[in-house]
Amino acid sequence: MRLDRKILELYPDFSRSRIEGLVKAGLVTVNGSVAEKAGQKVAADAAIVVTIPPPVPAEPEAEAIPLDVVFEDDDLIVVNKPPGMVVHPAPGHFTGTLVNALLGHCPTLSGIGGVARPGIVHRLDQDTSGLIVVAKSQAAMDALAKAFASHRNIEKTYLAIVHGQPCLAAGRIENLIGRHPVDRKRMAIVERNGKLAVTNWRKFVEFDEVDCVGRANHPVSWMECRIETGRTHQIRVHMASIGCPVIGDRTYGKSTLDRRLDPVPVRQMLHAWRLRLHHPTRGQEMTFVAPIPEDMKAYLPLTR
Repeated sequence: MRLDRKILELYPDFSRSRIEGLVKAGLVTVNGSVAEKAGQKVAADAAIVVTIPPPVPAEPEAEAIPLDVVFEDDDLIVVNKPPGMVVHPAPGHFTGTLVNALLGHCPTLSGIGGVARPGIVHRLDQDTSGLIVVAKSQAAMDALAKAFASHRNIEKTYLAIVHGQPCLAAGRIENLIGRHPVDRKRMAIVERNGKLAVTNWRKFVEFDEVDCVGRANHPVSWMECRIETGRTHQIRVHMASIGCPVIGDRTYGKSTLDRRLDPVPVRQMLHAWRLRLHHPTRGQEMTFVAPIPEDMKAYLPLTR
């Protein structure tokens, strides 16, 4: 029997699209293992567990949360997001998100691009710090959404601190990224059923000539990653693929190496550092830079 049909027997009020969404979110297990796809075959006596997330409020509430505003006008706002902040409400994070803070800062944002994620045109992982641009008008929302979807006139550059030192000074990674075939909560480089992902990396020029050993008994490197696409976990997956996982990455990293660092990282050392775009209504090119966070500065080279 197909898994989705089995779930439908257990939850007859569920639609097939909701069942597929639960499976893709990694919320369904079969005999203790995360289900791979809704249409997979399961035995009649298989132990199926479905974790149903709590309902998301129809509209996020405004909250008085301080924001580090880098730029703001009538059409857009650019924010330096701190690590640990979720971008928009989701199961387990209904309050304290960037959207809650934005609504408190700009009440007119409500409803732009949808009530659940007002103004949001791109996202950062919870533990990734740095620049994120938000639309404040519907015209800006439409223009920015089109720009981010096509990757035209958008340049996003991240700083990552990674374990190890690549053999080359720079490189380009181009492949397909999709859901991990076994662990649906992870992403992976795949041969099919993925989306094109392109990352241009190089050793961060400021430290190019420095042995970035830092406070560890093994090498670490500062990397500058300019992405041409915006796939989920793209930089984290790509850095791990070349043997240089991001420090503090609990999903794709090396916890044994993390524990040898001083201080031991409490989050992934990834920062959305520089953002270049064209203003959505006026058209001029704009570039923004977010300072290196203090927790990343702890891994600056000890000798310069």
